[in-house]
Amino acid sequence: MELDQIIEKARRKGRGAGFNPANRFDRLETRFEPDGWDREDDLPPLRTVVTDERPRRVITRNASPDLSFDRSINPYRGCEHGCIYCFARPSHAYLGLSPGLDFETRLIARPDAPAVLRKELSRRGYDVQPMAIGTNTDPYQPVEKDRQIMRGLLQVLRNFRHPVGIVTKGTLIERDIDLIADLAGQGLAKVGISVTTLDSGLARAMEPRVPSPARRLKTIERLAAAGIPVRLMASPIVPGLTDHEIERIVKAGADAGAIGASMIALRLPLEVAPLFRTWLEEHVPLRAARVMARVREMHGGEDYSAEWGTRLTGTGIYADLLQQRFARAVRAAGLSHRMPALRTDLFRVPPRPGDQLSLF
Repeated sequence: MELDQIIEKARRKGRGAGFNPANRFDRLETRFEPDGWDREDDLPPLRTVVTDERPRRVITRNASPDLSFDRSINPYRGCEHGCIYCFARPSHAYLGLSPGLDFETRLIARPDAPAVLRKELSRRGYDVQPMAIGTNTDPYQPVEKDRQIMRGLLQVLRNFRHPVGIVTKGTLIERDIDLIADLAGQGLAKVGISVTTLDSGLARAMEPRVPSPARRLKTIERLAAAGIPVRLMASPIVPGLTDHEIERIVKAGADAGAIGASMIALRLPLEVAPLFRTWLEEHVPLRAARVMARVREMHGGEDYSAEWGTRLTGTGIYADLLQQRFARAVRAAGLSHRMPALRTDLFRVPPRPGDQLSLF
């Protein structure tokens, strides 16, 4: 990464990435020499642009042995939260966009997703298993406030009595407590709230458009009060930067009403690695070398290893110590590593207008 790729701070205020790395699928890279007319201090701040996509299918299947679900939905592509460490950033390259600033400023919304989901769930022979939402990009990122695509998906899932697990950092989920609590009351919903640090300043730098850690803990409290099973997600643990907070994060989640907890070690696939290294040098330069040394220690000397079974945990003595510390913290807080299983036996396709109803 060359220094002239970094965008001026004033233009990217409230953004996580410092630049747009080249799309790895592009064979040619075009570079322009500045002529003095387009000065960065004359350019406007980077604004969020949302484009609509009309999908034919919204349920994505996976067979990963590392994941606890086999299907998921993404209401949006890209994420305005701008978390610098987000493992989903490389997926933006498939759209011909950059995993850097494009990922958090050029979003794709899927307004027809609820209607398409209704069709997919109505197909004969559909096999019911819990649906995961929020596993790639956050369904409760700021754009959801106006678009309400996630709320539409929840309404469909409730009508079909379909189990769902939601992962988010967004406090906007409180808007949908009515729907989620209804599902949870039938054993059909659970939620994971991600808290990476309790340091509000560090959180603002790493996750620029995410609600503060204290506000996310309040969301756990409100969800739990509504009878919704909540899991605290200490993810990712950043070695040399947030690892000293493990015990305090877990306790804070338990105090707020979480019943379970999980963690994932930092992973830096593809373009995420140079983005994160640049962020370290800009925000915590005195810790940058130490953080990356620990990261490489956990991934066989590389910035990242995609090996099944270890990509979420890392390997080696340091990775093992993190897991042991986390397990001890979970036990001390009285939490569980596993959340209650969701029911799949209540699923039914609701009648459509004009359908003849059964008398029995």
